[in-house]
Amino acid sequence: MQLKQLTELLLLSRIAGNPDTEFTGVETDSRKVRPGDLFICITGHRTDGHAYAAQAEQQGASAIVAEKPLQTSLPVLYVPDSRFAMALIATAFYRNPSLEMKVIGITGTNGKTTTTYILEKILRDHHFRTGLMGTIAMKIGDQEYEVKNTTQEALELQRHFREMRNVGTDYCVMEVSSHALEQGRVRGCRFRTAIFTNLSQDHLDYHLTMANYKAAKGLLFSRMGNTFDPAFPQFAVLNADDPASDTYRRHTSAQVITYGIDNPADVWASDIRITAQGTSFRMRTFAGELDLKLKLIGKFSVYNVLAASAAALAEGVPLSRIQSSLEEMTGVSGRFEAVYEGQPFLVIVDYAHTPDSLENVLATIREFAEGKVITLFGCGGDRDRSKRPIMGKIAGNYSDYVIVTSDNPRTEDPEAILRDIEPGVREAGLEPDRYELLADRKAAIQKAVALASPKDVVLIAGKGHETYQEIGVTRYDFDDRLVAKNAIRSLGH
Repeated sequence: MQLKQLTELLLLSRIAGNPDTEFTGVETDSRKVRPGDLFICITGHRTDGHAYAAQAEQQGASAIVAEKPLQTSLPVLYVPDSRFAMALIATAFYRNPSLEMKVIGITGTNGKTTTTYILEKILRDHHFRTGLMGTIAMKIGDQEYEVKNTTQEALELQRHFREMRNVGTDYCVMEVSSHALEQGRVRGCRFRTAIFTNLSQDHLDYHLTMANYKAAKGLLFSRMGNTFDPAFPQFAVLNADDPASDTYRRHTSAQVITYGIDNPADVWASDIRITAQGTSFRMRTFAGELDLKLKLIGKFSVYNVLAASAAALAEGVPLSRIQSSLEEMTGVSGRFEAVYEGQPFLVIVDYAHTPDSLENVLATIREFAEGKVITLFGCGGDRDRSKRPIMGKIAGNYSDYVIVTSDNPRTEDPEAILRDIEPGVREAGLEPDRYELLADRKAAIQKAVALASPKDVVLIAGKGHETYQEIGVTRYDFDDRLVAKNAIRSLGH
């Protein structure tokens, strides 16, 4: 590809140097640059790629994309916004892979991961070739890979889209985070369907206000285009029970399909019954009705199932196939995941790390708990501090005993985070004999398990599928599920 071809993509750009310069790869990390690559200088929160242009040149880069003047012998494409340019350059370099398959994006505060896995399974069971991108992993063909971000940077995203198409992928089901939307990581992606799960407090350390957070989520719907193509209909699947859906409906030109429980919707649930073994309900849709008996637990699981089912129906998957896929579904790693080592009480590990998700999980547990509810949780460091006492109050409201512990403290003092949470626990009416602060998460899990009696429920919340704990700037091996298993075994169960 030649540098001058990029000026056709980027109107407000200019080339200093030879416009016929060719590049054979694209990179944003100077350490990974190979001879012939185009190096894009990205201005980030911690580092500025312009400072590494010289290193990229030494590594053999053939040209550079930059926002700021550079002293270099290489041709430079100057652009107003290198992050915006990166998304379009990556899309063009990898030959618009999202145009060759159907991409379904899922955004919202909670439920993205589970909804992604449910929908991917339904489509796969219907004999479509599927790919998946999300918080837990990325699937390309038969291979599964670990990921760092819920939604990858544009360059990685387009590369992986191309890899998916190279193995014949028909559908990519992906989580789309508010950060990704705000930073333009999915610019250049054509979405077949956009799904909205719900909106509640999270990421205010980044977005600052709920209005900004809501607007960021809405970008997925407003960017679906404003033209109708009968050869490629697009759909917006919206939660009828969440007020934000009214805004997103107005901002999209896609065909809207609603789902819900409390309000009238195109796909809705009634007669919901929740037990410790699963959830049953009647699902009424524009394609018919069916009675479902799921291994998934909780009202929040019903919402996830409704959202995935609505999207699957839009793709022509018959209700009978949807039913069989849903009833086979056993759950998603770290999402209301039971840890069982023969003990007479229930231990649940869940990713709940927002006020809304913690309340949803605890409300579900309260529906079937026969004994005490013991809750262990913490809040991440270097993140939204305002939610800490809120989550403390929620834990106190629903629990018989609360252990406040470390989550990923990062560069904050773990004890200070615990002290931020404590006022909420006390506001819920818990006296000191019904809660404790214990920063050591391993010791806290051991304590929670040791406190449990037959028929009690122990909730270990916040980290779910994660296999590490971030303390300072280091990630240490840590898996709530393994720690819980060892704690249960140590009791002789």
